[in-house]
Amino acid sequence: MEEGEEQPPQEASAEPAATPGASEVVPRVLPGEPQNLSDVDAFNLLLEMKLKRRRERPHLPRTVTELVAEDGSRVYVVGTAHFSDDSKKDVVKTIRAVQPDVVVVELCQYRVSMLKMDERTLLREAREISLEKLQQAVRQNGLMSGLMQMLLLKVSAHITEQLGMAPGGEFREAFKEASKVPFCKFHLGDRPIPVTFKRAIAALSLWQKVKLAWGLCFLSDPISKDDVERCKQKDLLEQMMAEMIGEFPDLHRTIVSERDVYLTYMLRQAARRLELPRSSDAEPRKCVPSVVVGVVGMGHVPGIEKNWTTDLNIHEIMTVPPPSVSGRVSRLAVKVAFLGLLGYGLYWVGRRTASLVLALPATQYCLQRAAAARPSK
Repeated sequence: MEEGEEQPPQEASAEPAATPGASEVVPRVLPGEPQNLSDVDAFNLLLEMKLKRRRERPHLPRTVTELVAEDGSRVYVVGTAHFSDDSKKDVVKTIRAVQPDVVVVELCQYRVSMLKMDERTLLREAREISLEKLQQAVRQNGLMSGLMQMLLLKVSAHITEQLGMAPGGEFREAFKEASKVPFCKFHLGDRPIPVTFKRAIAALSLWQKVKLAWGLCFLSDPISKDDVERCKQKDLLEQMMAEMIGEFPDLHRTIVSERDVYLTYMLRQAARRLELPRSSDAEPRKCVPSVVVGVVGMGHVPGIEKNWTTDLNIHEIMTVPPPSVSGRVSRLAVKVAFLGLLGYGLYWVGRRTASLVLALPATQYCLQRAAAARPSK
């Protein structure tokens, strides 16, 4: 493995096994027969229950895009707005209708904790950006990437405060619903966030980094729920992406386009034919197409559609480029400026504190007593 290259994350499974598609005929157990079932028979009974609930032609929300793999497996990509009640409802409706074998979400192992946090805890975490969080981000991603991550968290906290809604509700709903579907696996389909931030920072010039940080620091425009829901319209979203491309094309490539490729790769890995269990080794193997539900931000759906039938190589986009000379100089400048500001702050606080202490009547009295007690020459 090359230096700086990270392996794709392991899929996180919510259930022990995956299920086949809807076309398989399953044997029934008739009333009155002995209920001493083998593992294969028990599997087939649960499978039959699942297939009864799976609709052949489901009526899905307009935010769902259907993709078909070469082996006949079907992928239903739910495009969501990350701060949206409607998106949560779309995810629940889709999973219940298609009864998937695998659910893939736009999360990585570094953000999986949000799946098991309640809404109140997430709201508090999103609003509280502390020095401890900054130190953790810097240790995990490096100085520049850690600072950029905290600035993006500030944007998320701003939206959270404006809407009173924690991010990632659609992913939590997907996790809950997947656990209710027999033999449904739950996969984390996004590229690890440290890789994304490091590649994004490496792609920007020093001036672009300063400009982006300045814009994120002073973000304060009010956001309504209508603004978020309008993001589910492809025309508005494409317009926003076009504006972003015009100002930071390299940032768009690393944060959006490369993750489109990674998400497509993970969805295709999930959409593989499934082998049915056999009662004996003599029984021939049977494989059937799988059904997958992907839950991603609406901005990734056009890229996933575009990359669905192309050859993908994710090793290149998993490699973190070495820092450039300008990057090393900028990091050194940031460190020097930070230490300089810290030193000046300590000096100013110490000087101000000393002045206040010396101005106290008790201090003046003690100094006068000390001067009077000093022996005269």
